[in-house]
Amino acid sequence: MSALSDPTRRRWLAWAALATVFLLVNLHRLSTAVLSDRLTDAFGTTAAQLGTLHAAFFLIYAVAQIPTGVLADRFGPRYVGSIGGLVLSLGAVGFALSGSYLAAVASRALIGLGSAVIFVTILRFCANWYRADEFATMTGLTGSVAGLGAILATTPLAVAVDALGWRATMIGLAAVGFVAAGAVFVVARQSPAAAGLEPIAGVPEQPSVTLAETAGHLRTLARDPDQWLLSAVFFAGNGAILTLIGLWGVPYLAIVYGLDVTTASSFTLLGSIGLLVGPPAIGWVSDRLERRVLPMTAGVGLLTIAFSVIPAFGRPPLAIIAVSYLACGVLFGAAMLSLSTVKDRYPPAASGVATATVNTAGFVGATVLPTLMGLVLDAYRTGETVGGTVAYTRYGYRVAFGILAGTVAVAFCCSCWLLVRDRGTSSSSAREGSSAR
Repeated sequence: MSALSDPTRRRWLAWAALATVFLLVNLHRLSTAVLSDRLTDAFGTTAAQLGTLHAAFFLIYAVAQIPTGVLADRFGPRYVGSIGGLVLSLGAVGFALSGSYLAAVASRALIGLGSAVIFVTILRFCANWYRADEFATMTGLTGSVAGLGAILATTPLAVAVDALGWRATMIGLAAVGFVAAGAVFVVARQSPAAAGLEPIAGVPEQPSVTLAETAGHLRTLARDPDQWLLSAVFFAGNGAILTLIGLWGVPYLAIVYGLDVTTASSFTLLGSIGLLVGPPAIGWVSDRLERRVLPMTAGVGLLTIAFSVIPAFGRPPLAIIAVSYLACGVLFGAAMLSLSTVKDRYPPAASGVATATVNTAGFVGATVLPTLMGLVLDAYRTGETVGGTVAYTRYGYRVAFGILAGTVAVAFCCSCWLLVRDRGTSSSSAREGSSAR
């Protein structure tokens, strides 16, 4: 039996194709930190403009999430995933050829549009091809692909850009994207049945979803306080980690510690290694414990501490910074449990739109937080440049990173609230059961 005709092997081939596109998504969305000095030089940007250029990806990404959930539920990964890979690669070509700041913003937004469909498509694919008790593990494994992309977006990207130039490097990434999109079209399908294969034990066939049913699920989600709490957790966790690793983590080290960009990127590389390890490990623990909210709450509490290091100390020893960046990456896996939690609370037919709703909040966070930090930093601009990077005061960085720490602290409070709500619901159910007896 060939890999294409064996459903358990076919699902891994399809996941790998989708994951390759997702790898590129994460490389593109986190590339701005390494490219910041070159983009500042090429387009003459201020901190706020650089933050906006970085956030253009996330703005369109966030707006597209719920439509993506609808598309993933109705049309499946073959078409949604391959078209997304094609569009993001076209955007990468446009970004490489941009001659002005506005063209660069528009091209990065196009990369964001193509990228927007990939993660939710993978989650929908996993819901259709893997058992329920494998879902958090697969979500975490997909998150580790984000970590690998983040790793490539640090020192390896810096080395490539130094050797080839940033424009040629973007063209190379676009070429890989075109190939990966083709692979998705060839191997990915909505379900084993849609691929003409035998069902996988323990994986129920997912029902088709009408637009009326999707609208009903969206109305339910809009009224669901648990969804809002989970969205707040992912808003903070996703927004903070992508802001740290994807933009301001490198300039902070370059200015405050006087490091060159390549050396500074090795610290964000540690955060990316954390992203590679943390989400699958925390997802696996959650699946084994058959608990979601408790490990999420504990992990987000620790994540708050990790993000508080810079605002608390300003210029701690570099060893402390290294531990902090690594811990932020690892503990982001706790915030990712918000996606598994919302998926568990809705019927299978709503899995795409439910996870897309929470994922939307995460990328609203990734849009708002870097731009907000840029606006704060512009208030503390020194008028100098260091290695092509605009310089801001150490106190300005403490204030700016305080925004991230404060946002994650609010997420911790939301997860605690959700934990209390769940325990209250469990207690009420137990009392009702006792009364019935």
